[in-house]
Amino acid sequence: MKTAMSRPEDNERLQDLGRASMQIVHDLKNQLNGLKLYATFLRRRIEKTERPGDEQETIGKLINGLDRAAEDLSTIVRYGQPVELKKQAGVEVDKVLRAVCASLNEGGSTIAWEKGSDGIQGNLDLFKITDAFKWLCNGALKLRKNTDDGAAEVTVSAGTEGDQAVIQWSGLRHLDHDPFRSFAGSDEIKLALAAKIIEAHGGSAKFEDRKFVVVIPLAG
Repeated sequence: MKTAMSRPEDNERLQDLGRASMQIVHDLKNQLNGLKLYATFLRRRIEKTERPGDEQETIGKLINGLDRAAEDLSTIVRYGQPVELKKQAGVEVDKVLRAVCASLNEGGSTIAWEKGSDGIQGNLDLFKITDAFKWLCNGALKLRKNTDDGAAEVTVSAGTEGDQAVIQWSGLRHLDHDPFRSFAGSDEIKLALAAKIIEAHGGSAKFEDRKFVVVIPLAG
């Protein structure tokens, strides 16, 4: 018996469904933006009157929630689009990661930079790879094994097979699913997009032995 995916008409239907889903996501985002506009107007009215502090706090939480939902929808839309790379030569992997870690640490997070290889360069899309590293670092912080010290460890090394960079985020807790494929919540949606960007560069992103392991070809 043939599967549904073996028929061209079913593939076309899946493509149509994908396009329709993206349009629905766009529409939902527009609705959220409208709700945020009304909520912001309401907050300004509350701030001008002698209303209880908990009411201002509640409206603030509502606006923050709308912002997070809109951001997630934007990520889903971006995931549904092809990754178009604008590579440039000489992008230093360790330098980009250090900058991402420094930015997160300024915000109160702790990314422990373990000594690895310096000066690893490649032909990469600087802006997209920076986004991917940011989401990977944030994901590692959320999945760290020891939540008391707030630390997550990242290392960069040269790959043993050809011209590659190997980046590992270690000290993560055990998971019974693949965080790069589950879409289980905001953080894992971003991890899925990070993996898609890495794969567009010809690399791979895996979760194994309680680590994120990313391999990126440098000469692509």
